[in-house]
Amino acid sequence: MKKMIFPKSLKKGDKIAVISPAGAVDTSQLEKGIEMIKSRGFEPVPGEHLYTKFSNGYNYAGTEKERIKDINWALNDKEIKAVWASRGGYGCQHLIQHLKMKDFTENPKWYIGYSDNTVIQSYLLKKGFVSIHGQTIKTSSFGVTGESYDLIFDILKGKMPKYSLKSHPLNKEGYIKGELIGGNLALIYALLGTQYSFDFKDKILFIEDIGENFYALDRMIMSLELAGVFKKIKGLIVGGMTNMGDEKENKNYEESFDEFAYKLISDRISRYKFPVVFAFPNGHIKDNRPLIIGSEVKVKIDTKVKVEF
Repeated sequence: MKKMIFPKSLKKGDKIAVISPAGAVDTSQLEKGIEMIKSRGFEPVPGEHLYTKFSNGYNYAGTEKERIKDINWALNDKEIKAVWASRGGYGCQHLIQHLKMKDFTENPKWYIGYSDNTVIQSYLLKKGFVSIHGQTIKTSSFGVTGESYDLIFDILKGKMPKYSLKSHPLNKEGYIKGELIGGNLALIYALLGTQYSFDFKDKILFIEDIGENFYALDRMIMSLELAGVFKKIKGLIVGGMTNMGDEKENKNYEESFDEFAYKLISDRISRYKFPVVFAFPNGHIKDNRPLIIGSEVKVKIDTKVKVEF
């Protein structure tokens, strides 16, 4: 495994850019998260188009040009020490062909987000940089667990996470060590066959998703199967599968894990021998504990699940 590049630890007073690379946000949705950054001793710096709105079949946080401008500023401005996405949604695929990395390469920084931000994180990974798959700023307004953010700030300050979790009945026991890749399943699926797709060989794959019909979930898993992904990976970690199923069903953010979704995935991968973790607390859930995409991770699965970076 090639050595991935970790950013330097942040210190008090460092600037953290807050940008909206995909969906639009209101000021009220970010107030709590921005105050939280301040309370931890850092300086939040809003992107020029953080609260811009542009509708074109979807409520984007600005036009493509405006969002490209903000992310390239955040990635390359030397005064910015970390970049935190306000939210996901849809729109990061518009940006990926236009990312500039010259100054970022000389001064690497953490990129924090999940959901649609998986696209940006796959790009950074291909360039050799790790990122944090964890809570966005908007989610702080949902009443998510404080630990979800505490652990992100720990990473920013140089402390890597360790998790000890109860086992799930569908888990496949074993021990694996390798590079962690992945993120939102719909985006992993959307990138298949492109130059921006993850390299799956000998990796540990993480997946999570929200609001997909079961047939759509099955289609995405089948696409990974047909692409040979499950023949390549060392292990699989399945996070939150939230509000899955029939689109007419009542959707409730509280329902963190969908057991039928887990059973569907388990059945599809039953012929493979690699270790599997189900119900890892990361995804569109309130207890969204950060993972470091691109980092080496050690996973031990038996009566407990232990994950160490």
